[in-house]
Amino acid sequence: MPTALELLREDRIEELWQKCCGFIDLSMEQFMAIQHERLLEQIETLKKCELGNKLIGGANPRTVEEFRQRVPLTTYADYIPYLSEKMDDTLPGKPIMWNRTSGRSDEYSFKWVPTTRRMYEELGDTFLSLLVFASCRDRGDIVLEEHDKFLYGLAPPPYASGFWGRRAEEEGIFKFLPHPDVADKMEFRERMEAGFKLGMSEGIDMMAAIASVLVAVGERFGQGGGLNRLIPVLKQPKILMRLVKAMLKSKMARRHLLPKDIWSLKGLVSAGTDSYVYREKIKEMWGRYPLDVYGATETVLIAAQTWDYGSMTFFPYFSFLEFIPEKEHAKWAKDTKYQPQILQLDEVMAGERYIVVATNFLGGSFVRYVLGDVLTITSLRNDKLNINQPQATFYGRADDIIDFEAFSHAFFTEKIVWQAIANSGFNYVDWVVRKEVIQETPMLHLYVEPKEPEFNDEAGLTSLLHEELKRLNPDYDDLERFFGLKPLKVTLLRGGAFEEYMAKKREAGADLAHLKPPHMKPSDSIIEALGAKSQMAPTPSPMSLT
Repeated sequence: MPTALELLREDRIEELWQKCCGFIDLSMEQFMAIQHERLLEQIETLKKCELGNKLIGGANPRTVEEFRQRVPLTTYADYIPYLSEKMDDTLPGKPIMWNRTSGRSDEYSFKWVPTTRRMYEELGDTFLSLLVFASCRDRGDIVLEEHDKFLYGLAPPPYASGFWGRRAEEEGIFKFLPHPDVADKMEFRERMEAGFKLGMSEGIDMMAAIASVLVAVGERFGQGGGLNRLIPVLKQPKILMRLVKAMLKSKMARRHLLPKDIWSLKGLVSAGTDSYVYREKIKEMWGRYPLDVYGATETVLIAAQTWDYGSMTFFPYFSFLEFIPEKEHAKWAKDTKYQPQILQLDEVMAGERYIVVATNFLGGSFVRYVLGDVLTITSLRNDKLNINQPQATFYGRADDIIDFEAFSHAFFTEKIVWQAIANSGFNYVDWVVRKEVIQETPMLHLYVEPKEPEFNDEAGLTSLLHEELKRLNPDYDDLERFFGLKPLKVTLLRGGAFEEYMAKKREAGADLAHLKPPHMKPSDSIIEALGAKSQMAPTPSPMSLT
């Protein structure tokens, strides 16, 4: 079978599209046929290894139906010590690499996740599909060219995104800035600066980075900080000419310099909650929307937007996907002996929220693994692009949702709170939020560090954010309209609070994924480490939900 690079060189564009992106033209029946065929193959692999037999629990399923009826749900705790001690010989497929991802600090500080050769190879075409979707204008349109310059701004190995980038580099289409062999030896900040310096000389065509990095870089250019570091290389004629042209663009537009003045990107890929929050800001800074991607270290890629930048379409290739209705998951979370209703992708309903359950294909280790991520099924097909498969958006983490069900059905996810802060226009360093019972009333307590240390208008910021939350969450609006409540409290943290917190974590040898505190539901110790004092009542009120 020809490689993507060979097809591109031979101008066989239609074949290249089908190779990378043809899955969006599958009917629901064809999609499920792939899912079932790969699951049956994986079941046979599971039966031949120690971990597989433990997870299947003697069920010996011979069909997809028997598998779904007899095999129990799992969490990461079910895989210890097999994965934490990297017991290769007990796994369904021999790992060629071990990825690292964040864990629960009270149980394990991080998780090790094996990747097999077949999973790694499958990633090539799938990752390339993201870059095609991020750059195309219509079905069948491929604007990628050999030697396109690719700046990779995601975490390096052993984090999964680093291996994804390495796999994309192996396709041979892109020139990475800097090359992965060099980049993997650098600290993240050093790698990004090296990439942008190379980009000033050679240009940047494609980029993959988390949204907060894209915004931070854009803000630094606007403030001149991004250029100051480039002064030593401005003597190079090619760089100087690129900068002069960019400054003329910004001057004609009567605004400060932005990355889009310097580079005209073909495509931009991002991931994470902040991708949705900052999408308009990124478009303003970089000239393109970021293509939103959803996946996990344990499952590789699960879904992604296509060229309409709307809801996401699922990939059929990496995991057998199942979905627990939100209310059913809540019952199971309280009592794991409860048997929740679990649906396949062809059984989900539009407008409903589900927790994702995944079983790896291709020799992976995870079986009916409850990811804890909540997706909203927005529709059963994409009418605009004629994609006959369910469409989804990321809603939040099931264990991070803050609820006020004692009064109404108001729920708060990281995405909603983050969007409210971003919409307010308030300049901040970082924030955390949790529910606290203050004077017997449940309150959404936001701790935020202002970028301007002299800012001290807590009341004004509270009012501003209250209005934004009402606009984003009608159920929150009901708390004021029906109950007369304004259950939001804002506490301003001292300047440098988050930087000091991360510095202490670094000194203590914390994993990269645990340097920053979680946005949602931080513990008392985290609040104290940020220099604030919890106002939680010593004894929880009966109105408080646990």
